Amino acid sequence: MMTQITNSSASQPKTPLLKVRDVHTTFNIKQKGTYFWQKPATLKAVNGVSFEIFAGETLGVVGESGCGKSTLARTIVGLIEANSGSILFNEEELVGASKKTMRMKRKDIQMIFQDPLASLNPRMTVGDIIAEPLRTYYPKMKKGDVQSEVREIMKKVGLLPNQINRYPHEFSGGQCQRIGIARALILKPRIIICDEPVSALDVSIQAQVINLLQDIQEEMGLALIFIAHDLSVIKHIADRVLVMYLGNAVELGVNKAVYGNPTHPYTQALMSAVPLPDPIAERNKTIQLLEGDLPSPINPPSGCAFRTRCPLADEECAQIKPVLEGNINHRVACLKNKVEVIS
Repeated sequence: MMTQITNSSASQPKTPLLKVRDVHTTFNIKQKGTYFWQKPATLKAVNGVSFEIFAGETLGVVGESGCGKSTLARTIVGLIEANSGSILFNEEELVGASKKTMRMKRKDIQMIFQDPLASLNPRMTVGDIIAEPLRTYYPKMKKGDVQSEVREIMKKVGLLPNQINRYPHEFSGGQCQRIGIARALILKPRIIICDEPVSALDVSIQAQVINLLQDIQEEMGLALIFIAHDLSVIKHIADRVLVMYLGNAVELGVNKAVYGNPTHPYTQALMSAVPLPDPIAERNKTIQLLEGDLPSPINPPSGCAFRTRCPLADEECAQIKPVLEGNINHRVACLKNKVEVIS
């Protein structure tokens, strides 16, 4: 199967703000029932993922639970160390960088977490939570200037400055997520990694938070890496989409390409499950159900990681691991369904 996408990318800057190349992140797992002298098993959480992101762009990352989305995010921000590969931020290598270097780079790469309340210290006031990054990176900054910065960023995210001395438990879930966004923005970063920031919120609050992020992105020229399970959310917010399966990148492309012409069988199955607003179309659509269970990342299948659940898999898929191939707008890691290379 061949698909051809001809979206222009001429408006994108030539130099990516963040360049991730063949990143591997593994964990040593001591399995139940093994003896203490036996070597632990290796869990491959991120298995050779590559992508780029430009200033002002939003990259949506989707996939089932356990596919490595959050591990990838934490690896980029330096909360988890990559085993191999390259992460270039502004042409500077982050993999293997010293703690001092990562500490300084973290000013420019901030993170918003999934559970808004759990990510806030319940013993600190909202003002202290938002001001903490300023006090960490600018310890000589005057208290009055810190308070002024905090109040300004609170207004920017839709919080009232007179709430500065309240505690997190006094706010709703949506307000707590706004506090988390304010804390991430206070240092004026260049990239914000959003790890399922709206999954714990109801639908109306989700829309408010997403619109807030888009407004702030446009105003500040931020790059966003937006992780979510909800493909409708990703379709709304993302410029490009990265689809992950069992730690692997299986499809990467501009929004129109991935949603208009999903090419990898896994992406096709995900897209078929997205609810349609038209009730007649929803009743008549064909949902592609995935057979079998998700393989263990400790013992993944040989060749293509998706082959055990893929309707197109054959002997070749068990022998060769596919890599992302295609054109600048759309790339797919599949031996059977390919994207046409545009000269």
